[in-house]
Amino acid sequence: MTEAIAIVGGGPAGMALALALSRQGIASQILDARPRGTAKSDKRILALSHGSRQILEWLGVWPSIASTAIESIHVSQQGGFGLTRLTARDAGVPALGYVAASASLSKALDDALEGTKVIFHENARVQSADASEDAIRLTTASGVTVARLAVYAEGGVEGDAAVVVRDYGQSAVICNATTAGVRPAPTRLAYERFTPQGPLALLPFGEELAVVYTCPANAAEELAGLSDVEFLDRLQTHFGSRLRFISATPRFVFPLTMRYRKHPVGSRRVWLGNAAQTLHPVAGQGFNLALRDVWELARVLASSSDPGSVETLTAYAAARRIDRRSTIGFTDSLVRLFSNDDPLLRLFRGVGLVALGQFPPLRGFLARRMMYGARAWP
Repeated sequence: MTEAIAIVGGGPAGMALALALSRQGIASQILDARPRGTAKSDKRILALSHGSRQILEWLGVWPSIASTAIESIHVSQQGGFGLTRLTARDAGVPALGYVAASASLSKALDDALEGTKVIFHENARVQSADASEDAIRLTTASGVTVARLAVYAEGGVEGDAAVVVRDYGQSAVICNATTAGVRPAPTRLAYERFTPQGPLALLPFGEELAVVYTCPANAAEELAGLSDVEFLDRLQTHFGSRLRFISATPRFVFPLTMRYRKHPVGSRRVWLGNAAQTLHPVAGQGFNLALRDVWELARVLASSSDPGSVETLTAYAAARRIDRRSTIGFTDSLVRLFSNDDPLLRLFRGVGLVALGQFPPLRGFLARRMMYGARAWP
């Protein structure tokens, strides 16, 4: 029997797509190489934009996700003048975004799938895929799945001639930290501090701060392996005196390399999420871009008689082109512009931050761009 859609990957992006298709009345099944529920133990912290909240509300899972609102973002550069604050008021929304554990998001999505007809095949690693004019055959150790369309929604971007790679020579050291005097407040403040070795982000997460500490790749393991006292001292020196750090959780290291497929569609195939593009976390756009992929793919497939046809996939690729290219370019430009100690660029950055601080409409546009992607453009 030929199913309409086979989704390769049972992580957050794959489960979100399965739910979106179910809401559109489109049959799908998930093939995941891991045991079901593995995503619920993911240690990552996600920055979800206001636009992503709207998509998750449409999927019916938002109330089940534990999150902390970001109502303003303090942006500054180390060793240079200029700072600005982006606020929810500038953008006309209750919050610029939300910080949530990937594990909480995954549990909410998995629980919601239990109430659908979506079949979840665990321990089903796809070994080969063969597309014909009418279908695609996916082979796993337990058998063959035949579908009209295969959506790759998990895993890294595979390297071939159609993949662009940029190695930033950086890694992110991830942990949670607490600060002296932190208490619940009506305004949840995030910090984005640009330094010559890479951005440092502090995101409100309950009564803690989620720390994304970018550093040279060859120094990451040493930084992560410091004692808590040594790490906090390094973090304090790097961030400055606006907060006083008093504790930190164990650290994890993630290499930072941009990889993206030039073309997110192929012969009865679509790639979305990390399978289509892996971005630097500087602007927190990776999973938000994935959810916009999910939203658009479900919309396009809802009006198609053949989900894997050239016409359908061309329409999807065209609909995602501007948002995808601009988000990838925006993220890459931020890393290259702000992760250096060039005096002229430092001056340029300072002028830009001052301009943002002086012109609320410009701040509002930037905030909307980060929340909605290409939908921020008039």
